[in-house]
Amino acid sequence: MVDWKQELLESGRFNKFQEKLLKNGAKNFMQSIYLGYLYNRYRKLKGLNINDSKENTGQMQSSFKEFSGNVKKDS
Repeated sequence: MVDWKQELLESGRFNKFQEKLLKNGAKNFMQSIYLGYLYNRYRKLKGLNINDSKENTGQMQSSFKEFSGNVKKDS
């Protein structure tokens, strides 16, 4: 298993705050969000986000008119 934090540290693509965060971990909620951002940035740099699943849009949508028509039929 690749340690993404170590690999990102070795790349040198970060500032002092990011270096401290990668070495010591998050101490509060906002730092954990930022750490998640760094992980997503690492995935994009490595090309690992290409195989992520796509959002399912449009498959479960209907209009209110269609919904109310179905309710009237069932009553």
